[in-house]
Amino acid sequence: MDITDFQLLARYNIWANQRLYACLNHISDDDFYKDCGLFFKSILGTLNHLLVGEHYLWFPRFQNGYSAQLALHHIVHTERQPLIDELNWRAENWLHFLDQLDPLRLSSQLNYISSAGHSICLPFAPTLLHVFNHSTHHRGQITAALTSMGYGCPELDLIYMLLEESKNDA
Repeated sequence: MDITDFQLLARYNIWANQRLYACLNHISDDDFYKDCGLFFKSILGTLNHLLVGEHYLWFPRFQNGYSAQLALHHIVHTERQPLIDELNWRAENWLHFLDQLDPLRLSSQLNYISSAGHSICLPFAPTLLHVFNHSTHHRGQITAALTSMGYGCPELDLIYMLLEESKNDA
């Protein structure tokens, strides 16, 4: 994989999140907050997990080699809109990070101190791939929960973003 592949994943992450969040604006508060059997219980809990994992833990690890000491189930926001707003603006950070990343860095190691205080060394590119894959996994959980509650969900397959981009380029 090269930088352009990761830039594609970062764009896709933003696109898929925005489509999902638009859908979440139309569900009831009860459904947004209720325990619907997800690993992080509710949609609120799962979105907070994405915020903590993707932006409070992994982003600083890639940028600075450290991570905050936060539990993966930490609740940053209890209100829907501030949570969605922060997820949206922080997702842009990945694009900026990748725009400035030396391509040789992808073949190096990522050294960081974990939230538990352990020194970790992992291959940079596969670990970065994990971040974007992780988001896809949890979006899938949320869309499954929404479907089980009777809500419609947007198409989030990457191919739909590519089709949309190709229409905009024409």
